[in-house]
Amino acid sequence: MFPIRDNVPSRSFPVITILLIVVNAVIFLFEVAMGPRALAGFVARNALIPDHVTSYLSGVQLPAGHIFFPFFSSMFLHGGWLHLIGNMWFLWIFGDNVEDRLGHLRFLVFYIACGLLGNVAHYAFNSASSMPSLGASGAIAGVLGAYAISYPRARILVLLPIFFFIQFIELPALVVLGFWFLLQFLNGAASFVRSSGTGGVAWWAHIGGFVGGIAIFYLFRPRPRYWYARDRET
Repeated sequence: MFPIRDNVPSRSFPVITILLIVVNAVIFLFEVAMGPRALAGFVARNALIPDHVTSYLSGVQLPAGHIFFPFFSSMFLHGGWLHLIGNMWFLWIFGDNVEDRLGHLRFLVFYIACGLLGNVAHYAFNSASSMPSLGASGAIAGVLGAYAISYPRARILVLLPIFFFIQFIELPALVVLGFWFLLQFLNGAASFVRSSGTGGVAWWAHIGGFVGGIAIFYLFRPRPRYWYARDRET
């Protein structure tokens, strides 16, 4: 189930959403331009490596900046074109409406906070992993959580493969995003029985970002009168 578009127009120009897409794309192009050795060093310094954090907390002498800065920097790195395009597509579809609800500056703070919470959740459930974790998925999962509770009845056009056939159907946002979250949770639960440190998708970053996005959105949402007026219009 892959979203194509929603039916909720944004009332304001999504400055921060576009800025985030541009920043992520520019950083990825910077990664692509590096040689293999330089890229490996860049990822080692800026991706989140849970085992390094655990070692530091256990008393191993490591530069603190190299340990904790990746909780932030890793959300702007991507492991390939499909990783980048998939994340930015979701941000483009759902980010403008959440930015419209929160306002530009609050949306930027919200996005970063969701990314941090997603990385904290990933570390909490993968503290022994030596695999670098990178990507904007935790932050974007927070955007999806906020969208789900803001526009539960919005219609999402999705691409739905059924056996050998491709179908385009419209579904309520709560169904689409609820199904997305269920998949993340099931895969996250299944990851407990897999071997540690084998890589793959950071499922718990998605789960932590989504749940954190709902919680943070309630803290950041506009004042009640403004919220009510906007709800009546949508």
